[in-house]
Amino acid sequence: QVQLQESGPGLVKPSQTLSLTCTVSGASIKTNSYYWSWIRQPPGKGLEWIGYMTYTAGTYVSPSLKSRTSISRNTSRNQFTLQLASVTPEDTAVYYCARVSRADYGLDNKSGSWGQGTQVTVSS
Repeated sequence: QVQLQESGPGLVKPSQTLSLTCTVSGASIKTNSYYWSWIRQPPGKGLEWIGYMTYTAGTYVSPSLKSRTSISRNTSRNQFTLQLASVTPEDTAVYYCARVSRADYGLDNKSGSWGQGTQVTVSS
């Protein structure tokens, strides 16, 4: 059974870079045709899909975040990472990593395998 766990700082200052890591167990991020994804949910709002990395290391990032977002991976540790630069208080959210199928990417039903989420607050 695949499990995902987010890790990273809970508090980030404005203008800094947020870095989160997703550690995957029970499956390899190099195999299977899934989207290894990052999603966030700001307080009182719905899910926002940030982007994903494929098993072949291809990436996609939402156009609204593309200019300051990168997704990478460390295959030796079976981890993938989100970096979000120049954060503002509007980036405050619960951040999730997930393994989803191509068909389920972008849907709000939380299908697939999800981490428990980690709260990130942007504040000085």
